Amino acid sequence: MTNIPSPADPDARIRVAIADDQQLVRSGFGMLLSSQPDMAVVGEAGTGQEAIALVERVLVDVILMDVRMPGMDGLAATQAIVEQARASGCHQRPRVIILTTFALDEYVFQAIEAGASGFLLKDADPEELLQAVRTVHRGDAVIAPQMTRRLLDALMPTRQVAAPALSNRQREMLESLTRREREVLGLLAQGRSNAEIAGELFLSETTVKTHVAHILQKTASRDRVQAVVFAYETGVVGANTGDGSAPE
Repeated sequence: MTNIPSPADPDARIRVAIADDQQLVRSGFGMLLSSQPDMAVVGEAGTGQEAIALVERVLVDVILMDVRMPGMDGLAATQAIVEQARASGCHQRPRVIILTTFALDEYVFQAIEAGASGFLLKDADPEELLQAVRTVHRGDAVIAPQMTRRLLDALMPTRQVAAPALSNRQREMLESLTRREREVLGLLAQGRSNAEIAGELFLSETTVKTHVAHILQKTASRDRVQAVVFAYETGVVGANTGDGSAPE
């Protein structure tokens, strides 16, 4: 069961900002988030530029970011917010969850590459959205499984026409992975959960979690989403990962 802080402990609450050009959407999300004792809505923005300005003046843990907004969209805003945090050396940077109306939005993958920690559909169940906020706040990533498979299936033909040109650093990272870790990374990039990976590779979930932790460390990925990006950039997805006989 999730350990939810008491409302009497305001410093423990997750500070959430909402960026969407529709007031009704912001109000609906705001009511949902404010109903949780471990969350507090600290600001709203109607454009990407307003979202950037909000983060500059208010301490924010998680941002719910719409993709399509007038002026500066969510993609540009996400990239700017992440770059500002990196430039300032802020390790506890705001984490961005992309929210989209479309099951396959051409900008979502770019947003993840820009630094978003995941994405969900706007019509996701309320509990799914709340859990996503908590998960991202813990430092992990959230990516809707059905969207992952559709998005990556659409991207695969364009990203695998030719063998990727790897940088020396990418090549070193890739070579540091064991064959088993490559298998896990390949399945991870297909949107598989830890339980699904465990079932397919005949491993325990604890072992899969250990492999994922090693993958994140070796590829310098801050979360699972960035590991997926690495898998596509280096050609791990779709490659022959071996017969499963590699040591764990």
